[in-house]
Amino acid sequence: MNSTKTHRLVLVPGFWLGAWAWDEVADALRAAGHAVTTVTLPGLRSASEDHSQVHISDHIDTIVDALRAEAEPALLVLHSGAGFSGYGALNRAPEAVAGVFYVDTGPGDGSPLAPKFSGESYPLPSWEELVEDGNSLDGLDEQALATFRQRALPQPGNVLREGFELTNRERLDVPVTVLCNSMASQSIRQWIEQGQPFVSELGQLTKPITWVDMPTSHWPMWSKPEELTTELIRAASRAAGER
Repeated sequence: MNSTKTHRLVLVPGFWLGAWAWDEVADALRAAGHAVTTVTLPGLRSASEDHSQVHISDHIDTIVDALRAEAEPALLVLHSGAGFSGYGALNRAPEAVAGVFYVDTGPGDGSPLAPKFSGESYPLPSWEELVEDGNSLDGLDEQALATFRQRALPQPGNVLREGFELTNRERLDVPVTVLCNSMASQSIRQWIEQGQPFVSELGQLTKPITWVDMPTSHWPMWSKPEELTTELIRAASRAAGER
């Protein structure tokens, strides 16, 4: 994991998670000399938050603030559902992003993730429901699953049913790495060819995508933290050389 140059990384977890989800990976990155910011998005900071007042714009604003907190552009690391709001942040602040690293996810096209969702919150589903929805649990032991279940907080409902407008074409010029865990990169490439909205923006990028296949759980920060850390450092180095 040694790197001859240090980098800045902003790590954003997916649904139901706070910055704590990145603890092991963030510690390893910092031990290697890198500057790391881990983000907890609004509505996921405590069980007492009023989810009716949390909107997709709040998630985008929070990520933009983290990116702009330092002058050095960062590798923006987006896990799962954060690929959506994170892409909105990239659209707002491409100058603050050295590269984007999608962890078992991709950029949305700005349309809502679940426009028909009517609840105030979306709690963590059962393990069976997550697997049926395409999320691998491979490599997660009982302790990891228990910690996940204990610490998970419901996702604000507005974040699922609200969209945002993509206005800045500079978002398409940022180097991208896609880490594929629950399914192989070939499947995602086929979705791009089919124009699936949750990955369609990958087909619009001006630079070649770096694809990394790492079969493991949808939460590789817990099932393969060392391998994920290595790939993040590699991606940060590539992005620094391209931007």
